[in-house]
Amino acid sequence: MTLIAVLDYGIGNLRSAQKALQHVGADARLTADPRLVREAAGVVLPGVGSFGRCMEALRDSGLDVVALEAIERGTPFFGICVGMQLLYEGSDESPGVAGLGVLDGHVRALPDGVKRPQMQWNVLDVVRPSPLLDSLPEPIWMYFVHSYAADHDGGVIATCDYGGPVVAAVQRDHVWATQFHPEKSGAAGLAVLRNFVDAAAGRAAA
Repeated sequence: MTLIAVLDYGIGNLRSAQKALQHVGADARLTADPRLVREAAGVVLPGVGSFGRCMEALRDSGLDVVALEAIERGTPFFGICVGMQLLYEGSDESPGVAGLGVLDGHVRALPDGVKRPQMQWNVLDVVRPSPLLDSLPEPIWMYFVHSYAADHDGGVIATCDYGGPVVAAVQRDHVWATQFHPEKSGAAGLAVLRNFVDAAAGRAAA
């Protein structure tokens, strides 16, 4: 089975992502061990709660450095929800707190006039092809829980409509990220996770 490291920095229900990855056949391990992360074919950074609290916990655990090293090595990397937001430069939710800066742009509040958080199923508008969304039948419905989203259109592979287009998924080389929760999105979400595991396995084999 493909070894996937789920970064354990003590935030939220990280086990739900681990269990979903195991469900699609990965050897998914919740870990803070840099050695295990180096051995993994893929790395997953989940996140729930506030940007500032998650970033603080990631730095306190030392896993911010581990995550950046994995990305620099070319290891397939997947950020989920706040884990996606942490890949950007910062967030209006936590002014003055720097993100990992892997992806260009900033995280902003959802548009005025919509309920915050967006806590619902929403359909994806796929704007460019990506291995992450391969073979998913349309319409693709995913489950969202968030009040903030990325403001930059670089690398966007899918948006959703919530008071206007909202960035829902991005890809930059071997880095993927989703604002939605694939582990809470039924068969379609599991298909996304399976695609990530397959991509990680393929890159490791190569």
